[in-house]
Amino acid sequence: MRFAYAMAAVVFGAAIATAEVTSGPQVGEIVGAFTVTKVTGNPDDGVADGRNLCYRCKMGQRPVVMVFARSADEKLAKLLKKIEEEVEEHQAEKLASFVNMIGTDAESLKKAAAEFATTHGIKRIAFVVPDDAKNGPPDLKIAPDAEVTVICYRGGKVQANHAFAKGSLSDEKIAAVVKASCNLVD
Repeated sequence: MRFAYAMAAVVFGAAIATAEVTSGPQVGEIVGAFTVTKVTGNPDDGVADGRNLCYRCKMGQRPVVMVFARSADEKLAKLLKKIEEEVEEHQAEKLASFVNMIGTDAESLKKAAAEFATTHGIKRIAFVVPDDAKNGPPDLKIAPDAEVTVICYRGGKVQANHAFAKGSLSDEKIAAVVKASCNLVD
């Protein structure tokens, strides 16, 4: 009997460990205004590096893939390169993307974001650091256990939301995010 309880605990624990993370505004909700500092990227947006503004407001009614990331690793680079391909392909539809780097030290985040964009050759996606750098703007409810949160919205209304715990961003999940970004312009 103890073995059965132990196995049930292992299975239950594994289910919790692989459960999806809920982070950010959900489908149907509105992405509110928040202030960021632009670090680099998307030279066509008319926003100078170092400028403090509401980037979400700047995007207006456009279809946008907005990312919140706590670390810049190879999986994030792969995701952003795929999103950048979509941004390039859907210029006529004005598809845009920006990455909010979040964490405890805003200045370190700015430096890391600039280095990451340069190292990976990401040009058409803006990198920003929110004024509320630790977990992003409180109104957006970015979960502390979400390593990456991707919010696809059009006209400010969320069309898709994908959130990933540390180490769970796989090629299949990247493909799902790319599909959601394509659906913004279909």
